[in-house]
Amino acid sequence: MLKTCAITGHRPTRFKFKYNENYAGCKRLKKRLHDQFILLYEQGVSRFLVGGALGVDMWSGEILLRLKEQPEYSEIELMIALPFVGHDSTWDDRSKLRMTFLIKHSAKTVTVGASAQPPAVNYRRRNELLVNQADCLLAVYDNDQSIRSETGMTVNLAKKKGIPVICIHPDTGIVSE
Repeated sequence: MLKTCAITGHRPTRFKFKYNENYAGCKRLKKRLHDQFILLYEQGVSRFLVGGALGVDMWSGEILLRLKEQPEYSEIELMIALPFVGHDSTWDDRSKLRMTFLIKHSAKTVTVGASAQPPAVNYRRRNELLVNQADCLLAVYDNDQSIRSETGMTVNLAKKKGIPVICIHPDTGIVSE
């Protein structure tokens, strides 16, 4: 059976560097994601599931597709779970193009909700799908309990289900389990 890792993380607005991908902290975070994907792959994980959001989801998808181009990682399978059609309607054109590229090159894309439903319902369903399909969860998460976040809810859901969670702190880059 294919081992699956779901990925979740804060949106760029929660990071010190916001949307500046040239910032050293963002580059470090992407490097940590890259290194964790390689470790997970070496442990038998070949399917990676991302949630189709700005920030960690998008970066993870791009990193995984670059890895898949290398012969030693050709078995990587990227799957994308979108909360609803049009969830990206307020995004800038460049971000929309990046997501379109990921969808085009993913092994599978699933849309979990209808746009007629409240967005919160669709995001929760997407997060539940991520956890229900996963053998482990990789989260870029600061464990700040004072702020309600989709990432925090996804991490807590995984922990309740007994799914191993690997956390990468968004500011320090420290990896913990």
